[in-house]
Amino acid sequence: MGLSYIRRLVELPGLLPIMGLSYIRRLVELPGLLPIMGLSYISPTVYPSSGAHDFEHCKNSIKQWASSSLHSNTKDGHILKDLLFFLHIPRTGGRTYFHCFLKKLYSGELECPRSYDKLRFDPRKPDCRLLATHDDYSMMSKLPSDQTSVVTILRDPIERVFSTYEFSVEVAARFLVHPNLTSVMKMSNRVRSKSGGVSTLEIWPWKYLVPWMREDLFSRRDARKRRGPPYSYGNDSYDMEEVVMPLHDYINHPVARDLIHNGATFQVAGLTNNSNIPEAHELRQCVITHPILGKYVLQVAKKRLDDMLYVGITEDHRESTTMFANVVGAQVISQLMAQIVNNSNTTEQDNSSSTIEAKGENMTVGTLMETYETCITSLRSSQSQRRTASLKKVSPANFTKGARKRVPDNAIQEIISLNSLDVELYKYAKELFQKKHQVMEQKLQDSVTPEKRRTMLTNIISDTTIVYFLGITFLVFFICFFKSAKRRISKIKI
Repeated sequence: MGLSYIRRLVELPGLLPIMGLSYIRRLVELPGLLPIMGLSYISPTVYPSSGAHDFEHCKNSIKQWASSSLHSNTKDGHILKDLLFFLHIPRTGGRTYFHCFLKKLYSGELECPRSYDKLRFDPRKPDCRLLATHDDYSMMSKLPSDQTSVVTILRDPIERVFSTYEFSVEVAARFLVHPNLTSVMKMSNRVRSKSGGVSTLEIWPWKYLVPWMREDLFSRRDARKRRGPPYSYGNDSYDMEEVVMPLHDYINHPVARDLIHNGATFQVAGLTNNSNIPEAHELRQCVITHPILGKYVLQVAKKRLDDMLYVGITEDHRESTTMFANVVGAQVISQLMAQIVNNSNTTEQDNSSSTIEAKGENMTVGTLMETYETCITSLRSSQSQRRTASLKKVSPANFTKGARKRVPDNAIQEIISLNSLDVELYKYAKELFQKKHQVMEQKLQDSVTPEKRRTMLTNIISDTTIVYFLGITFLVFFICFFKSAKRRISKIKI
């Protein structure tokens, strides 16, 4: 099949939905193929044509999938297994967990090849211990489920939609230093061929969202140049259509409906357009077409949260990081230390044993938290600087917490309506988090021995005594000072 023929196929309106040519989508996603074909971006959305997804057919398909998914129980989900799978939902703060927690615990030799934002699991290294990726739960079909523990983080759906929109603009704006899209494509190809690394444009879902936003930014910039001044931008950064796609247009676009809305639920359920399940696309489109069927997907997503080793909440940052360190970090440290002991008892030590020792020998939950705090401060600073530099290219649009508060209520309500499954899943995750947090605190209290409790009590009494003594001393000093001042005043009056 020639490239020109493929190009004509993918440009025919509605052809992919009707014919279901998913293999063409895979072809055009191959690195470097789009520029050859003269295409800079192809939407990932394959929206159903009229009547393409009959309700009864959809209902039967989803119920059958949900039933089989609910029956695949995960045993001992709250105990760390041999492999830790970090299911990273975009824009939940997962990057800080990866860099400032997981990278401090696991050495590079223990990280699965082509993991963390690199789209596909490479099974060439079967003994790896950490897999962190944007891939959805369907990745478990490639992993030994009885030897794999899953962790994830959820965020308030409204905030996550805002953050996704802002990050799409932020990354796309970095390309505005180029005069046109042709220059962008040439530069991207040169950089990729030299570095051999993975860019944001190859990471799901940004490999779809950023090119979409990038083309839109270039289009609006070209339109401004043609019209010329004066410009009238208004005061709402989320509705500055001369500069950037308005938030309202963004959230109502088919791409957003397919990739962003209810994205957390689809990712935990394993039904994104990046899924390893063959029927995932059809099931997802059934839910988009018939929202009432979303309850079955939500049921599966909740069950999977129940079975996870850890579920964090972005907004409860302090409590979430503390729980991660005590629930996940403590077990990882214990597991690695046990392996160090096993390796020390053998006569032949491989390279991985020395690397494990360097990472885990002196690590404790306390030092892990200290390391995290130092790391996250540096990471946030660099991210903030890069964000500021990028958004200058779309000035005067500027996305801040204050600007979010000025977004009209009807837009907020629309986001809530479009993300009804994520709203329910987030609510469930918070309830689950609070229960596990209480259990963790109780365990920490129970782990304090009588001797430690007596020492703590002695320290508290000692500290209280010191405070009491200082208070009495200050009070006596104040009384003496007051009486002395009163006598001096009396003498002046006489």
